[in-house]
Amino acid sequence: MIGEVDFLPAGESNADAICVRYGDQQSGWYLHVIDGGYKDTADTIINHIDEHYGRDWHINHMVLTHADNDHATGLIGVMERKRVLNLWMNRPWLYVDEVSSHFHGNFNRAGLIGAMKARHEYLVRLEELATEQGTVIREVFQGAKIGPFTVLAPSRERYLRLIPDLDKTPQKYSEQAVFTNTWSKLMEAVKEWIDEHWHIETLSNSPEPVSASNETSVVQLGDFNGEKLLLTGDAGPQALNEAADYAQSLGLLNEFPKYVQVPHHGSRKNVTPAVLDRWLGPKMQLGERYGHAFCSVGSEQEDYPRGQVNNAFIRRGYPVWVTKGQSVCQSFGMGMRSGFVPADPLPWSDRVKV
Repeated sequence: MIGEVDFLPAGESNADAICVRYGDQQSGWYLHVIDGGYKDTADTIINHIDEHYGRDWHINHMVLTHADNDHATGLIGVMERKRVLNLWMNRPWLYVDEVSSHFHGNFNRAGLIGAMKARHEYLVRLEELATEQGTVIREVFQGAKIGPFTVLAPSRERYLRLIPDLDKTPQKYSEQAVFTNTWSKLMEAVKEWIDEHWHIETLSNSPEPVSASNETSVVQLGDFNGEKLLLTGDAGPQALNEAADYAQSLGLLNEFPKYVQVPHHGSRKNVTPAVLDRWLGPKMQLGERYGHAFCSVGSEQEDYPRGQVNNAFIRRGYPVWVTKGQSVCQSFGMGMRSGFVPADPLPWSDRVKV
């Protein structure tokens, strides 16, 4: 099986929109869309499909990694204009019977479902569109197979544990959430620059926790004739460790993936040295390369990916290519697409913000 992945530009702000085409002349070709950025990104995705694949192409698999607006909103416009055969997304209201005890009797069953749907209007609209066009909606939990991809995270059990802590579920904010938001603002106010060297890594192994929503992100590993592609969404350390555990149990970590999506646009909170060692291997010798990393970054987001994160990937042999207003394409046995030119990865940073 051959294929190609396109990380598409998704506007000035950070957002994700990815297209994967794969197949061969004998069995046919398939289109796999992962996330849709913001509302305007729908036009980018559709124009990309029409120009590079063909106007009559339908989408075999559409995957929403998690319910944040910068991933979900654009998929609505895509579904309104393109036929989608399978929609992979998780809807928290389907599990109210298993999580209702966490809401301390504040809602009856119907009320809790209604409250969850009211806070997930984009998921509700995608559900409506799927019903209108006969799209099959599928849960996207650990173990699911989507074409050449295996879903490594989230497990159903961990997803259910996270539902009460989602920003868009009706719970009071915990003291931890209030502390986290306050600490984040304080840290932004006191940013400093520090030096980094090849043998001195300042990326934390105990970063500030990411949101519960980000930790529900779908992590999927694709295999194209032995060339592996890891797509991470906005997964944090918890999700990436769960994904690594599952991949290891299946023998999928006997060799590291050649191509990797940098989680959450290169945020410092989403990866740790320990997590990266599991997925990419330990630090290599200066100048050595093993694979390629790709990062979806808004055209106006100068601080992303964070310097510590970029350096961490480079140390492990994965130079980072960013979108920032342009598409980044990687081929798996198909050759470079006409009109695309080789791009340069980000350089090493001797000084990084903390």
